[in-house]
Amino acid sequence: MNESNRVSNEGQVRASDSRDPDAAGLDRRGFMRTIGSLAATAGAATGISVAPALLGVSDLEAKEVGGPLSAKQRRSAAAKMRIQIAKSNEKRPVVKGVPNGDEESFASRIGNFSKGLPHDPVTGEVDPTAYQALLKAVSSGKNADFEAIPLGNPNFSQRFPLKNPQAGLSFDLEGLDPCQLELPTAPSVTSAETAGEMVELYWAAKLRDVHFSDYASDGTVASACSEITALSDFRGPSESGVVTPQTLFRDNSVGTSVGPYVSQFLLRAVPFGAVNIEQKMRTLMPGDDHVKDFSTWLAIQNGSKPSATSSFDTVRRYIRNGRDLSQWVHIDVLYQAYFHAALIMLTPPDAGDLVTAGGLGVPMNPGNPYLTSQTQCGFGTFGPPYVMTLLTEVSTRALKAVWFHKWFVQRRLRPEAFGNLVHQAKVNGASYPLHADVLNSSAAASLFGANGSYLLPLVFPEGSPLHPAYASGHATVAGACVTILKALFNTSGVYANPKVAAADGLTLDSYNGADAAQMTIEGELNKLASNVGQGRNLAGVHWRTDCYYGMRLGEQVAISILRDQRKTFHEKFDGYTFRTFDGDTITV
Repeated sequence: MNESNRVSNEGQVRASDSRDPDAAGLDRRGFMRTIGSLAATAGAATGISVAPALLGVSDLEAKEVGGPLSAKQRRSAAAKMRIQIAKSNEKRPVVKGVPNGDEESFASRIGNFSKGLPHDPVTGEVDPTAYQALLKAVSSGKNADFEAIPLGNPNFSQRFPLKNPQAGLSFDLEGLDPCQLELPTAPSVTSAETAGEMVELYWAAKLRDVHFSDYASDGTVASACSEITALSDFRGPSESGVVTPQTLFRDNSVGTSVGPYVSQFLLRAVPFGAVNIEQKMRTLMPGDDHVKDFSTWLAIQNGSKPSATSSFDTVRRYIRNGRDLSQWVHIDVLYQAYFHAALIMLTPPDAGDLVTAGGLGVPMNPGNPYLTSQTQCGFGTFGPPYVMTLLTEVSTRALKAVWFHKWFVQRRLRPEAFGNLVHQAKVNGASYPLHADVLNSSAAASLFGANGSYLLPLVFPEGSPLHPAYASGHATVAGACVTILKALFNTSGVYANPKVAAADGLTLDSYNGADAAQMTIEGELNKLASNVGQGRNLAGVHWRTDCYYGMRLGEQVAISILRDQRKTFHEKFDGYTFRTFDGDTITV
């Protein structure tokens, strides 16, 4: 079953909601006609100058604020607009989040996130009393209950705390509430889908140091494609049902399997004001994997800070393989990739080599009202400052939305915890009902031969962060920010002169693949979101579904915020038309 079909079936992005931003009957011009005097609001809505006397206010009062409304009228209008937008959002349905049932099925809680809590020193299973304390906290929402959760390492300075669970209980004053945003149920720990995702992660661990450009000729890549194709339930992209080097570790979003693996927005120089930023990064030495033995695994599951550290390359390089990308998403700033992309798209191209010069000069979305103005240009609305600040606005709201689903609905285990289940079953005979696809995986067997365990080798010494897996925070922010960029810019154009990192990562070579002419701005933005989400998978800290559905959760967040903001603009604005990750054309 293809992921895009699954989204369609489960209504992940409801086009009916998105196509009609004013479905609840609230648009700015209509709203303005309902406040104040009819003459005054009609004037405000149409931009016609209305004399203060017609508004029933004194000249002095009118001078309190510029524009067609007095200070008192504007204050009242602002309050009423907030109330009516809130009421409009209230009418949208609540989406009942459904956990996968693992928490009820297994008293041992083997299918759920428990990192940071105390774990059994032999089996690695979570202490049931501690897990019950976590459930009590997420059920009551009381700060005292969160403070009472027992942690695995009593030494405060040597442990990591749980990552901000109460953020999921926050409210926002813009966009839909997390309970109105759809996220399908996470796959069960016993499912063939989870087994398939783990097999993919085992292969990703084996292939971290293979240059993406060498996938087509690499024998281990061919073995990975063969085993993943044969899985009982694999929902990643394929070509006629066959996973190929061109689709391996990619996803089903529009354009993400076209061209080189790495998005052009992670390679191109970034024009940051008067400064040009070359996108070479500090990456890691080949083979720098961690948490390959049970004692190390147990320590980090108990929340202890790792004793090991990363081994860094002394030379900065462009992203060329899974390890480079993993390290990029290890320490990136929340909306860094999309902030860079916006700067690249906003800045006009310079003469000479466009890659080192930076700017692309991508035009704004055709819906931008200032494209046809002869006397005005956008700035605080519809202009560069609006673009840049909106990326930050959606980022924190995306995090709050996904944190709600992580902590208060799904509580899905991380891949590193699943790796211990495989290890316990294969080595110690634990009777965990895991699917045969993962128990019989040749990738898992190969890693056991190399490391003496079936644990998933991790790029990060500390392993995953201390919050549940589903969905991915990185992917949700990526989905929100890239949706904003696709809404604000005209992304239909071809991406000319694409590049790819050289084998040593020191330079950029021209990409001359047969599909180079099919690469678009839209596709490279979708690929940017995919790279960030999949990069966390390649590092071993997330599942495929965490990335895929996180991107689509973020997309919903962005659409709801754009919908709310549309009602606040004074400009005559008919909306932005763009395509979702799944290729549906919508207008917001």
